[in-house]
Amino acid sequence: MSDDQRFFDFLKQCIGLDVASVGPAIIERAVRQRCTALNMSDHEDYWQRLISSRDEQQALIESVIVPETWFFRYPESFSTLGRLATKRLAEIGSRRALRILSLPCSTGEEPYSIAMALFDAGLAAHQFKVDALDVSPLSMQRAQRALYGKNSFRGQQTDFRERYFSDAGDAYQLSARVCEQVSFQVANLLDPALLAGQAPYDFVFCRNLLIYFDLKTQQQALDVLKRLTREDGVLFIGPAEGNLLGRLGMRSIGAPQSFAFCHSHEPQPEVRPVMAEFKPLVRPQPPAPPPTIRPFTPRAQPQVIVPAPASSRGGEPKVLLEQIATLANEGKSHEARAACEQLLQAHGPQAQAYYWLGLLSDVEGRAAEAQSFYRKTLYLEPQHSEALAHLAALLASQGDTAGAQRLQERAARNERSVHSERKQ
Repeated sequence: MSDDQRFFDFLKQCIGLDVASVGPAIIERAVRQRCTALNMSDHEDYWQRLISSRDEQQALIESVIVPETWFFRYPESFSTLGRLATKRLAEIGSRRALRILSLPCSTGEEPYSIAMALFDAGLAAHQFKVDALDVSPLSMQRAQRALYGKNSFRGQQTDFRERYFSDAGDAYQLSARVCEQVSFQVANLLDPALLAGQAPYDFVFCRNLLIYFDLKTQQQALDVLKRLTREDGVLFIGPAEGNLLGRLGMRSIGAPQSFAFCHSHEPQPEVRPVMAEFKPLVRPQPPAPPPTIRPFTPRAQPQVIVPAPASSRGGEPKVLLEQIATLANEGKSHEARAACEQLLQAHGPQAQAYYWLGLLSDVEGRAAEAQSFYRKTLYLEPQHSEALAHLAALLASQGDTAGAQRLQERAARNERSVHSERKQ
């Protein structure tokens, strides 16, 4: 067994991370960073330190984890949450408060978004409570400070910042009203005693975590998530995980663009692993901006997500792309496709136009056509993250695991480069 394999196995045992989902280079780099921090040049010496020190074990986990998240990611899911929460309260009356769980919660943007969404839906503070869990104590500390920079506010809908935040120099401080709704706790989803003895939750958010596990660990984690979700509750997941949940005993509630599932008691077919999303993390916030990665199988229709101003009009490429995004999100695929063709005719080859044509074809189940458009996108823009993700998922669904893996490695290299630039 190589030195590196020992570290791979350690992270697999501790946090379920499947090295194949992120690539060995991510873990090898984390080990080098810890060796440098401890002035150790020999991996054997570091291994002995690692297995004998809980602090060092946590330090290595922190080196692998890269907190990358923002408020109201997947905005439609929060709108769906508001509607479902209002309906649930009408059903249960004043018997109890709603229970919501966010895990892994990273640096707090997701659980705080949940609280803000429920306030916006008209709920009072006594009507709900959010529990937020994460394996990282450092992330917990940042979340509890509730002080956020501009990178946590992405997308075009940031009006919530005026309602719930105050200026704090170069950052924004979240209001105490929201903070008081969220309780943070360091915890691991793979802990068999996680929240044992506590009542299950009405709503559970677990985004883009299962994709970093191998099949056995996926099943183990989902068993925990199902236990934590009420029989009449809803589990919100990442867009690349829908196929997995469908095969492991959950079914979509049918809310477009929300990636929301509930318990299903129907017999399930044989389970197969899903293609991993392309981010060197073990937490639920990959950094690529919308449109997000969606689940794809020949039987499941992908979902189109890109927020864009509906009022945009005109003939310039940027404005036409905004129109395309709006039409696609409204389900007007024919009109969106026509707008793509208009853009290409007026301005020549455009990577984003080809990408939209690929996604629209994907939605309609035209796999070969979608693959062709994705490849045109990548010819014009080789590191187009969404095209890499969608094409890899498409290849994986067709059994081309080698081709999917190559695209995954390209995407992972690109994400590492982007993250490095952000840190400078």
